[in-house]
Amino acid sequence: MAAFRGPKAPKAPKVWLWRWRRNPLRRRSDALEAWIVLVAWALTALGGVLTGLLATQSVENGLARQRAEWHSVLALLNDDVPKSTASANDADMVWAKVHWAAPDGSPHAGQARVSVGSPAGTPVRVWTDADGRLVTKPPTPSQAQLRAALVGVLVGVSVAGVPFIGGRLVRGRMERRRMAQWDEDWQRVGPLWGRKTG
Repeated sequence: MAAFRGPKAPKAPKVWLWRWRRNPLRRRSDALEAWIVLVAWALTALGGVLTGLLATQSVENGLARQRAEWHSVLALLNDDVPKSTASANDADMVWAKVHWAAPDGSPHAGQARVSVGSPAGTPVRVWTDADGRLVTKPPTPSQAQLRAALVGVLVGVSVAGVPFIGGRLVRGRMERRRMAQWDEDWQRVGPLWGRKTG
């Protein structure tokens, strides 16, 4: 046998922006909380989007500058690279010393990845900056866009998290203070309810 639940109570209509409306039951803390929520959400949304876009643009510009300034040069292998006895795969790559000339003609040396079994003097393509120092191969435009987008999202979410978490902490503190005030009021008024009036 099903239990009688009774008629459903009608739902009160949802009142938007009630914390800003004039109302005798609205406390100052309600209005303050509404402003804190508004500011926190605005900073979360705008701050996250703007810093994300700025970070994306900055990374894209930096990677475009790398593509423009870094260039590949042919370096020569200094010594023979012995064949590896541990692996039969001839496509294995190892680090070895190479040397090259910078655009100004000055000699440079460093380490580069070369194929196992390469003889001394083998040309190896390396990437250098404007000063002739070894650098990694710059990313392609599509790789740069992906990297910039990922950095932008990460930075945007991180920056947006600060006001969001800060707003939640402030609201939580206000809620605890409000509950403490209600407890104090109840301690003062509650005992009066038990008395009979006259």
